[in-house]
Amino acid sequence: MTVMLPMRSQARHAGRLRDAAMFGDCQDVRWSVVVPVFNERDFLPRTLLSLARQAERFRLIVVDNGSTDGCIATARKLAIEHGIDAIFLDEPRPGQVHALKRGIAAASADFIAVCDADTWYPPHYLERAGHVFDARGRGCVAVAACHPSVDRGLRKRLTILHRMVVSRLLPRQNHTSGGCHTFRLSALRAAGAYDARLWPYVLKDHELMNRVLRLGTQAYDPALWCVPSARRRDRSGVRWTLGERLLYHVTPYRWQRGLFHRFLAPRFAARGLRDTALRAQPWREAA
Repeated sequence: MTVMLPMRSQARHAGRLRDAAMFGDCQDVRWSVVVPVFNERDFLPRTLLSLARQAERFRLIVVDNGSTDGCIATARKLAIEHGIDAIFLDEPRPGQVHALKRGIAAASADFIAVCDADTWYPPHYLERAGHVFDARGRGCVAVAACHPSVDRGLRKRLTILHRMVVSRLLPRQNHTSGGCHTFRLSALRAAGAYDARLWPYVLKDHELMNRVLRLGTQAYDPALWCVPSARRRDRSGVRWTLGERLLYHVTPYRWQRGLFHRFLAPRFAARGLRDTALRAQPWREAA
């Protein structure tokens, strides 16, 4: 697949990998892509290569959240080699929520995609999301992707069908992972974006969407999907219980803010499910 991003010399790209203070000279780019990273040497290269093949121009914002495995150095090299317009930021406070806040603050395009460092995004990902935003109009503030465990076959089709059905039945709830979300940047910021002062726990994508959807609607599209790594099959350490999940789905939207902050927050705190729980990497220990 031909890289659709403008190719520049290696020296010029090296100059583009700069601090956010020099950010913001690409006014015609519609997309910012934020990738928070903590020790992702086994997965990040594939993610970046999939982003390099996007049919839509974008600016990549990689936020290093204290990596020690050399993945950021590798990412810088890949950005140069594949012509990715990228900046690299450091966020020393541990927790994905802090890294995302840092990256979103550095964004300047109309739309922003939050991408996981261990997920493969098909070449049409940003382009398709942009088409959905355009078709739905200004009232659409978020476009979400499905995340099947495979990129073809019956399992993929069934996963997408399930997401489409539940999103129609419960349009003001979140039905996908945080790495599958795209937003109008203005709406995301108006809602408070990711912020540990607002929600320092896991499942922050669900709480965030509750705030974002006070400003407009979201859309799912069967052609918009991405594939997470196999390690996502075991998320038992950071999930809510079956009862908590069912309560989320049956609670009317106008009461869900109270559900998150008065009911779920103390339960998550008691179980140690702060956002930093996502930094655990049991697959490394098992290898």
